[in-house]
Parts: sequence; structure tokens; C-alpha cells
Amino acid sequence: MSKRFEGRVVFVTGGSRGIGKGIAKLFLEEGAKVAIIDINQEALNETASEFAQSGFDIYTKAANVVNANEVETAMQEVVEKYGSLDILVNNAGIIRDNLLFKMTDDDWQQVMDVHLKGSFNAARAAQKYMVERKYGRIINISSTSALGNRGQANYATAKAGLQGFTKTLAIELGKYGITTNAVAPGFIQTEMTKATAERIGVPFDEFVKAAAAEIPVQRGGKPEDIANAVAFFADEKSSFVNGQVLYVAGGPKA
Repeated sequence: MSKRFEGRVVFVTGGSRGIGKGIAKLFLEEGAKVAIIDINQEALNETASEFAQSGFDIYTKAANVVNANEVETAMQEVVEKYGSLDILVNNAGIIRDNLLFKMTDDDWQQVMDVHLKGSFNAARAAQKYMVERKYGRIINISSTSALGNRGQANYATAKAGLQGFTKTLAIELGKYGITTNAVAPGFIQTEMTKATAERIGVPFDEFVKAAAAEIPVQRGGKPEDIANAVAFFADEKSSFVNGQVLYVAGGPKA
């Protein structure tokens, strides 16, 4: 049976854990060549060896998305190794949650840098390979927090910014056979939500249970729920879907 992404090369930022890792896994299973960058070398090594045990070869490199040179170098290596760069998933993200009056300059700037500058660096580097081949898929990971979320003035602003970035790239790059879309996850069970539970002093299983009670489908999301939505946008057959934001949150609202 032919796999959906056979012959395609996928580049995932922040791909060593959580949602990014779930996305990488789906693409590998669907026949793609996958490259992931992350700042956490240890997590990269763990993920690479985990995928190797399942028979998947994956490109990994420790790189910071905020550094344009590091991103460009990684992409160049990927194109040299695999021959192209077809799909970019801008997933790298951090949280520095705090109420506005307690939020530091650093809390604000770090979140802006990783989400916005990081996605800008990666998209700018990737588009030149995609334009050359007249084909590409850029998928940005936003969040339901883009609609506003207490304690996340920085993160909500960055995730809303990614939606504007998505729509602008869709307009600019559409004529080159490149689509740009965004997936906005709701509550997903990852290391990041574990950190949030820890910060507010609630055991993680209780935190998940409380979140699920508010969600119409009555469960928390998993990384594979997001990977599935990313794959829809990445599909060759989705070429008329461009500049869209898909909320994957178990219900109509954040």
C-alpha cells in the first residue's frame, strides 16, 4: 500500500518531545523522510534512538530556531541529505506564564523570539527550496490561547501573531504551489501541560481530569490528534486549502 508522504521531506522544529514528536512519528509512519531540530540534545538523542528501534532513520540536529544561521545550516544539510524540503512544521515553542503585572521583560521576549522569530527564520529559510521546486507545505502550530488565556499575555500574543503570519505567507507563496496553514491545539497532554500543572500545584492526572470536564468530547487531546490535523494540511490533495486556522480542541471553543 502506498504511503501518503512517500518521497516527501519534512522538517519539524521543536520535534524531540510532545506535539512535535507526535508529528514526526506520523510522517515517518506515512513514508516521509523526517528532520527535527531542537535545543535539547538529550531529548533529540532519546527520540532518534526510539525511532531507530522502530526502524526509522531520522535527521536530528541541536539548533535554536531564534538563530537564523543555525536554522539555515540545518535545512541545507537536510536538502543535501534527502534531496528536497517539502513540508515545514513550525512547532518549537516555550511558555513563560505569568499575570501581566508579574511578567518580566524576559518572560515576554523569550516567548516572542521562539514562536515568532523562530517561525519567521524557518519559513524564510524553507521557502527558497520550496519556490525552486514549485511545491511546499508550511504548517504553523498556533493554539486556542490565541483567543486569550489568563496568565498568558505573551504566549497568547505570539500564537495570535502566528495566525497573521500564516495568512500572509498564504497570500505571498500561493502562486508557487506552496500553501501555509495553522493548527491551533486546545488542551493536549504533553510535557508543557505537565509543567503548567506543576506551576499551579495540581497533580497532573487531576489537571487532565479538570480540563477534560470542560471539553465537549470529554477528554484531553494527545499529540497524535494534532499530528492528524497537520497531515491533512500537508497532504498533496489539500492544495486548495490555504491560509486557514484549524482549531483542534475537542469542541468549538478554546
